[in-house]
Amino acid sequence: MSSDHTHGTPHGEESATFDASTLDYIHRASATGLYEIRGLGAKRKLPHFDDLLFLAASLSRYPLEGYRERCLTKTVLGTRFAKKPLELDIPITIAGMSFGSLSANVKQAIGQAASEMGTSTTTGDGGMTSEERNASKTLVYQCLPSRYGFNPDDLRRADAIEVVIGQGAKPGGGGMLLGQKVNPRVAAMRTLPEGIDQRSACRHPDWTGPDDLTIKIQELREITDWQKPIYVKVGATRVFHDVKLAVHAGADVIVVDGMQGGTAATQTCFIEHVGIPTLAAVRQAVHALEDLNMKDQVQLIVSGGIRTGADVAKAIAMGADAVSIGQGTLMALGCNRDAWFDNGQPVSAVADYAAIGTKPGQCHHCHTGRCPVGITTQDAVLEQRLQPAWGARHLKNYLKTLTMELATIARACGKQDVHHLEREDLVALTVEAAAMAHVPLAGTDWIPGTRF
Repeated sequence: MSSDHTHGTPHGEESATFDASTLDYIHRASATGLYEIRGLGAKRKLPHFDDLLFLAASLSRYPLEGYRERCLTKTVLGTRFAKKPLELDIPITIAGMSFGSLSANVKQAIGQAASEMGTSTTTGDGGMTSEERNASKTLVYQCLPSRYGFNPDDLRRADAIEVVIGQGAKPGGGGMLLGQKVNPRVAAMRTLPEGIDQRSACRHPDWTGPDDLTIKIQELREITDWQKPIYVKVGATRVFHDVKLAVHAGADVIVVDGMQGGTAATQTCFIEHVGIPTLAAVRQAVHALEDLNMKDQVQLIVSGGIRTGADVAKAIAMGADAVSIGQGTLMALGCNRDAWFDNGQPVSAVADYAAIGTKPGQCHHCHTGRCPVGITTQDAVLEQRLQPAWGARHLKNYLKTLTMELATIARACGKQDVHHLEREDLVALTVEAAAMAHVPLAGTDWIPGTRF
């Protein structure tokens, strides 16, 4: 009998360390000498909001009757210094996604849906399109390291400004826009040659630290006459210190993007191995604001893997004032569906997915510009597969559903306002989630890291 059998070594099984995915990575790397670039977010399983549960009202708490008692969702952002804070009907906002990564039709659909729901949308890299500004009642204008398409006149036309330090899917790295998506309009807006790969800078060119950020925020306030709220967005890494520095620099609103956040294109090694989960990032951000006694003065927006109304409720209960959704927005618009719609009739896209080496439900090929459902493309034919009216209707329905779920959970916890949700309403299913969220393990009063 062989030594393998003697020691009980299993046969016919893949290695846990060198599994099929790892072998595919090594074989591809050894054949090409290149790293993989893809879109969307992390695919590995991470501690997430699914690992938390609500303690609804029963005898010790009184729930609210959903059909008779109101639960408010109004959200105000930018109250610290801005003369005109944003007043939103719901605490669910749309994350920054650029024209270039998305088509003009998609940007218009997003603006229409957000406006109908009384919330904000965000420009992303590459500047402001007329379609987006005209469709969006409330538009946040991003100031990114690349400064592609950055225009002081557009800055004044915006309702808030978001200074982007980092993104959850690629903190410490810059964005990418491959040449096949740099069509004449995108090239003109970004002052780039057509058809050439674009890689954004990983840091702002005119400042190197928090003192310089203070100066930049002051410049932005002056150019907008102190009217607009100034956001600072960070990718989730050293969240506690980053949030403190952003507050000291003068931010009205902090946006923290966890590693489950998406991207149009970056290295897979960034997406899967850099940053910390959203669940851990929320707690650190709130702790930093509480430590500075600024929790009621500086608002916190959380993004990165928000999918459902329950996710929204849990983020708010942990201390966020609002959330921002990107990938969920794309899915509501039809990303990864098996069909697109022509005059209300479904047209199969399965063959188009196969042509780029994937299938519905598994596609992360945003960077190719060959999106089968017309979302992440600049192709003149493909982009017509997403019509603004159809997209706006579906995205509005999604946002409406999230809001109803959020309010339903808040009522069940006895809250007349969704912003009254609190950590005391939460417990964790796992030790890891309990430690990250700093809430008790279900059925106990134990928070890991504290005494029993």
